[in-house]
Amino acid sequence: MASTLNPQVQEYLHGLSEQGLPPLYRLSLAEARETYRDLSVPDEPPESVRSVTDRTVPGPDGDIPVRVYRPTADGPRPALAFFHGGGWMLGGLETHDALCRALTNATDCVVVAVDYRLAPEHRFPDGLEDCYAATQWLAANAAEIGATPGALAVAGDSAGATLALGVSLLARDRDGPAIDYQVLAYPPAEFAFETDSYEENAQGYFLTRKDMERFWNGYVRSELDGNHPYAAPLQAERLDGLPPTFLLTCGFDPLRDDGRALADRLDAAGVPTRLVQYDDMIHGFLTMLADPELDRAREAIDDIGDAVRSELG
Repeated sequence: MASTLNPQVQEYLHGLSEQGLPPLYRLSLAEARETYRDLSVPDEPPESVRSVTDRTVPGPDGDIPVRVYRPTADGPRPALAFFHGGGWMLGGLETHDALCRALTNATDCVVVAVDYRLAPEHRFPDGLEDCYAATQWLAANAAEIGATPGALAVAGDSAGATLALGVSLLARDRDGPAIDYQVLAYPPAEFAFETDSYEENAQGYFLTRKDMERFWNGYVRSELDGNHPYAAPLQAERLDGLPPTFLLTCGFDPLRDDGRALADRLDAAGVPTRLVQYDDMIHGFLTMLADPELDRAREAIDDIGDAVRSELG
């Protein structure tokens, strides 16, 4: 782990401390959702894209809200299904709007953000099945939203990254849509809390070990669910046959070692995998893009954009 936390992040955490903000795990579900939204929705105007359209797509238990972002370039562009973070319990289209706009411009993709059902009201696998259904719809209806048929990536941050990988596993196992690339930003990959990074970063860097214990216990119904490979991908017997992968981790993150272990497993399975660690960053830094303006978030989004454009043309 890096010995020094990024100065901009230090300032951000100091500001949270001065506000007296309690850890998320101490808040009620409604309070945690409101706090997460307040922290994630920037005060500044969001980045411009060609168009933003809210609509629904068919899901396993009713329609699923999605938000479609079109890049400024003319003509069809590859499609990218995006699944937001928030411990499977928090977040939505608004909390990740700024990030999705930035990703739209950086990747030159038509980004479709999926407002999947949240835990604990809807536990595993409900949210995952929503994400998979939306990805199926996107693959079958790309032209309808100005995307290029047959050029498809999935992406997510935190719990959304685990959902993205789950979608890739489902697509492989169900002979579903061909997914050409996946972007996994600081994913939780195992229903366990004993790694070195969980010990080193248990508290003090926004996401805490107790937060993750709450999130996992709200998401899965039982230890059996927690050991299911579609929920905890490090439990998968095989990770071959998955799309080439960009995997991002942070030095000051309880989930750092989950991401590293996942990268090792993907690499061993023959999946082309690029692991990029931002040693001086904390979990969730991508959504700190605009408020405050975090330079390292912009760098990471540019890295993701370069990787996606290189892979999808």
